[in-house]
Amino acid sequence: MKGTIVLEKMKSDDWEQVRKIYLEGISTGNATFQKTAPSWEEWDNDHIINCRRVARSKGKVVGWAALSPISSRSVYSGVGEVSVYVRLKESGKGIGSLLLDSLIENSEKNGFWMLQSGIFPENVGSIKLHKKHGFREVGRRERIGYMDGVWRDTVLLERRSDKVGII
Repeated sequence: MKGTIVLEKMKSDDWEQVRKIYLEGISTGNATFQKTAPSWEEWDNDHIINCRRVARSKGKVVGWAALSPISSRSVYSGVGEVSVYVRLKESGKGIGSLLLDSLIENSEKNGFWMLQSGIFPENVGSIKLHKKHGFREVGRRERIGYMDGVWRDTVLLERRSDKVGII
């Protein structure tokens, strides 16, 4: 699979394809608490410009990964929240792994010392993907969000860099 996938920095021109993949994730009910995709402007404001990646196959975006700041407070400037989404029909082909590996490398080049991700416990594939890339489970947030009439938990995972933030 690696030979047919090209990883690149996400551009604003990619938004429509990125948005469609995000909507596919939303439709599963196990990818995010979001119910709709934001506008490009909202998404652009909420994600770190230097930490956005897309995976392309035959010129089309088949997956994306990005970081969001977890806080506006300066003490948390090296901590980012991970998002990784792959087109449903491309799932299980290693694209998520390529994207997460690339995002981790890119995040460290941009001074991030810790990455975190909150994942629904039902999303076993995403939890396995993160653990494969050095994330560890640090807790479970019980009943953290109310979605479709049901309280949902998330598993909190984090990855500490062995290159950035080391004293």
